[in-house]
Amino acid sequence: MAIPTHQPLAERLRPRTLGEVIGQQHLLGPGMPLRIAFESGQPHSCILWGPPGVGKTTIARLMADAFDAQFLSISAVLGGVKDIRDAVERALSARDGLEQRRTIVFVDEVHRFNKSQQDAFLPHVESGLFTFIGATTENPSFEVNSALLSRAAVYVLQPLGEADLEKIVERAQDIQAVPKIDAEAVDRLVAYADGDARRLLNTLETLAVAAKAEKLTDITDAWLLRVLGERLRRYDKGGEQFYDTISALHKSVRGSDPDAALYWFVRMLDGGADPRYMARRLVRMASEDIGLADPRALRLALDAAEVYERLGTPEGELALAQCVVYLAVAPKSNAVYKAYNEVKAFIKSDGTRPVPMHLRNAPTTLMKQLDYGKGYRYAHDEEGGFAAGESYLPEGLEAPPFYRPVERGLEIRIAEKLRELRKRNQDAAG
Repeated sequence: MAIPTHQPLAERLRPRTLGEVIGQQHLLGPGMPLRIAFESGQPHSCILWGPPGVGKTTIARLMADAFDAQFLSISAVLGGVKDIRDAVERALSARDGLEQRRTIVFVDEVHRFNKSQQDAFLPHVESGLFTFIGATTENPSFEVNSALLSRAAVYVLQPLGEADLEKIVERAQDIQAVPKIDAEAVDRLVAYADGDARRLLNTLETLAVAAKAEKLTDITDAWLLRVLGERLRRYDKGGEQFYDTISALHKSVRGSDPDAALYWFVRMLDGGADPRYMARRLVRMASEDIGLADPRALRLALDAAEVYERLGTPEGELALAQCVVYLAVAPKSNAVYKAYNEVKAFIKSDGTRPVPMHLRNAPTTLMKQLDYGKGYRYAHDEEGGFAAGESYLPEGLEAPPFYRPVERGLEIRIAEKLRELRKRNQDAAG
């Protein structure tokens, strides 16, 4: 069937089958939970939790198609109890009519419904009159009534990856919705979309209109910046690209300059950067550049991300700013980051070594007879909770100490502890 060209691009590219869905393979891939639900023939109430533009509405519509169900959509932002009553009446008509069809009631932004509105669904979900599917960008544990939450499976949708977004650009070009886009421009569009397919499609539609007006057959990166400069480069007035700015923030945090870190953080927010993207980067900084020098930093970064999810803009941005300052003033260590990369490289070049017999698990009599676990020393029973002289690496492997704590923050004490334990190992060896 031909797709009407007057439809919005997002609607023209909306998947008509499960196989056309881009992303969410942890839910929709073979053997995954939502794929099993589709193939079972039995719809069930669920909540789709994820950021904007990742396919929540599309999955709900496809579920209705898969079960040949009537699809009723309610916006929790605009709707109310009256809309719920109307949905109940239409569900009754579909069930009791000649066709005897099922009904799926989809509630977008379900967290916007208050307790009484959410409670209005309960008797009809329990009776099986309709299947309830809620979509939310907020943590349902906080925003959805426990009674309703207990009757619905929760599926967590993830932001689309770069490869997923590139496929969407390809599809738009395949149906000739937009002119050919060069690789550099695609990279910029994908970075700007930041996992949000709807943002990408709306931007592509804007480009298509502008390109048609100028009778262009190709979209270059330079033209893209000229047309969408304010949108793509507003926080980048000096000519730097998006990742130059986030790099400046990261390096300011690493360099322990809270003023500069706050400056770049606010520059990015002012330019339209997604606070959720900023939150993810702060979590990365806490792990990569602070690590065990101050383990509280990672927890604070996760808490700040959760606060933003709870409060949104602008209130939640203050928690992210608090995290930026804390990370900047915290003691720094990349010892775990370096150790992790060194071990990855070592294992890749070294190959697979067998687990020593004394470290193997021995849950059966046969394994014990084969000496699995024989000679293992239970550290808790040893002096100081440490089995001096015990080896936990594969036999014959004399690896260097991968983890080398720095003399900053908590890692000062960790280094002291490791020096003490290594000396005990040496004394036990003789």
